[in-house]
Parts: sequence; structure tokens; C-alpha cells
Amino acid sequence: MKKLARVISPLLIAFLVLGSLPAVASVQTAPAGDLISTQDALSASQVAADRERINDLLAREDVQQQLLLQGVQPAEVQARVAALSDEEVAQMANQLDEMPAGASVVGALFAVFVILLVTDILGLTNVYPFTR
Repeated sequence: MKKLARVISPLLIAFLVLGSLPAVASVQTAPAGDLISTQDALSASQVAADRERINDLLAREDVQQQLLLQGVQPAEVQARVAALSDEEVAQMANQLDEMPAGASVVGALFAVFVILLVTDILGLTNVYPFTR
């Protein structure tokens, strides 16, 4: 019986060691470069939202008409927007936020004219002599 135990015990040890190797080899830790931080995930969703907002703006009919009047094909513009980097998309979206919504200098001047006209009619100012 001792002879059998001497033959079988090294074989059992070898099988146990070899059997545990695939279990150790399958456990791998993810490298730090594959992890996405919360900030990266948030900025990626912000960039996607900015791209969608720019594409929505470019899809408007009045914008496409203005592009055609300027001699630019809307498909070419959309291709260029798709080729923008994330930083460029964010910068363009910020510029869209800063632009006046449909206003121009003429509109601002007309608003000032109307305000001064009303205050002149009410007698609060004396800018236009024709209101007397």
C-alpha cells in the first residue's frame, strides 16, 4: 500500500498544480489605461450632445438655404462637422451659445429707437423733437 501511495502522491501533486494553473492564468487585472473615468464619460456624453446640437442647427431649412446662398453644400458642411475633434466641437458649441439668437445690430437699434420714442411720448426724455 505504501508503494502505491508513493507512486500516486507525486501524480496527485502534479495534477493539482497543473489543474490550478489555468485558474490563475484566467484571472487578469484590467490595465489602468482601459478604465474610463467618470469625467471622461461625462465629457464624452457632452461632446455627443454638442455634436447633435450642431447637426440639428445645420439641418434647419433656413440654415441650409443660407449655406446654399454662400455656395456651400450642406452635405460638405456635415462631413466637416463630423471630422471635427472633440475640442473643436466643444468650442463651436460654446460659440453657438454666445451668438445672439436671430438678432442683429439693426434689431438692437430699432429696440433702442422704440424705447426712446416711448419715453419721449411719456415725457420722461427729450430726444425726439417731433413727439412734442
